[in-house]
Amino acid sequence: MSYTRQALRGDLLGGATAAVVGLPFALAFGVASGLGPMAGLYGAIAVGFFAAVFGGTRPQISGPTAPIAMAMAVVVATHADNMAEAFTVVIMAGLIQTLLGAIRVGRFVAYAPFSVISGLLSGVGIIIILVQTLPFVGAPVAIGGPVETVRAWLDARHDVNYSALAIGVVTLAVVVAWPKRLRTYLPPTLIALLAGTLLSALWLSDTPVVGEVPMGLPELQLPDVSVDALAGAVLPALIIALLGAIDSLLTSRVADSMTRTRHDQNRELIGQGIGNMAVGFIGGLPGAGVTPGTMANLRAGGRTPLSGALLAAILLALVLALGRYVEFIPHAALAGILIKIGWDIIDWQFLTRIHRVQPEHLLVMAVTLGLTLVLDLVTAVAIGLIAAAVASARQFERLDMDSVVSTPLPEQSAGPAADGSGTVTSFTERVGLVSLTGSFSVISASKLINTISADIRQHEVVILDFSDTVYMDDSAALVLERLIDMAIAEGTTCMVMGLGGRAAITLHALNVLRRIPADRFVATLDDAQTTARRLLES
Repeated sequence: MSYTRQALRGDLLGGATAAVVGLPFALAFGVASGLGPMAGLYGAIAVGFFAAVFGGTRPQISGPTAPIAMAMAVVVATHADNMAEAFTVVIMAGLIQTLLGAIRVGRFVAYAPFSVISGLLSGVGIIIILVQTLPFVGAPVAIGGPVETVRAWLDARHDVNYSALAIGVVTLAVVVAWPKRLRTYLPPTLIALLAGTLLSALWLSDTPVVGEVPMGLPELQLPDVSVDALAGAVLPALIIALLGAIDSLLTSRVADSMTRTRHDQNRELIGQGIGNMAVGFIGGLPGAGVTPGTMANLRAGGRTPLSGALLAAILLALVLALGRYVEFIPHAALAGILIKIGWDIIDWQFLTRIHRVQPEHLLVMAVTLGLTLVLDLVTAVAIGLIAAAVASARQFERLDMDSVVSTPLPEQSAGPAADGSGTVTSFTERVGLVSLTGSFSVISASKLINTISADIRQHEVVILDFSDTVYMDDSAALVLERLIDMAIAEGTTCMVMGLGGRAAITLHALNVLRRIPADRFVATLDDAQTTARRLLES
């Protein structure tokens, strides 16, 4: 058998396996988002196909994911009376992803702080569990997220549907306890969905079910292009785009580790963006790279985009042929599956090490988690990123300032005085050496002048040592200019030693050193000492 035939067989089997794994997820996330089960299937079809064809991770399977489903639930709740605006958000999110890939910033998207991602994932997991507790006992989902869900518990406890509760318990038990040796061939989520649906259809019929769903192909959804709609769509679209990008690129890393290959980050974002734009036009749930589906595809032998395209074809056939059977699926069965998904999404690895986490990282994680629960994902991610940036800035500031050393010249290297009087100590006290080691940026710029200005006033000559300076941005360079001006105003002579590399480019471009004469630029410490002695004697 040729390699081509083996690869084809692997892709066919991988696509079919991924479709079996992805079907329950698509239905469950569609319900959780508020768009309905068919929207989840439409999303799995469109994102799965276009991300496979145009994406940059060959074996990756794409479709609805939990973080995006929860973010979309916020969008749906906000635009419940005008779904055109909601799908405008989806289309804009896909456009943003496409632009991110086109301008080649894919590798920077993956730099999102782990503390923010951890808080977000844990918050999403907790929300899924909380929200699904109501349909788990036969009650309708509370409008308003986890806070309203907790308030609705008081009413739900007096009106429990025990048939729904039984279905939910059985479904959850199947997902949790399904034997590992059978998981490769029979995904637990699919078996749990079938078990819960059969229980409802054959014995426990007095339980809420999905009900009538639209059949056939989806209708075209035209976006709302009014100024107000577009302006209101920017922030939620940006959050969905970033969530999807991070989700996809993290899944791409998993695929790389299993195949020992390397994905194209920018092309992957373009593929995901095209898929999500298509989803917005057909009223589906946006998506990203799906880790369980990708792993199922790889384990079955899928290695090329054909497996992702085949998954979309299989799900489309199911929509056309079996769509009418979706209406018999009980909400409690989907709730049981989602509760297990929520439990798995919580970042237990981080939480079990919480006592060892640095305080600033713990604070960022806690802020993101708390805002996810109390407010919404959009606000949580935005403020979480700001908090992470502030925490990182403080850390970089400390590191930058540790690299600034301002001390008198060491006596043993000063040499004898020119007049032979042996006044070495006098020379070293009059000449200061300011070493700038490492990188200096806007983070440390404002504090740089406060740290060394006092030392400048204490010396008649100050040597600015750039020998070990790696990088200096515009802000730090302009602060250095202020230091030089202050030194000149105090009557202190400035010298420059060892200037080169990228720091020299920045300083010369801004003409920061224009007030320092050319004869005060030296290369080594010996040259600096000689020049400094000449300046003191003149």
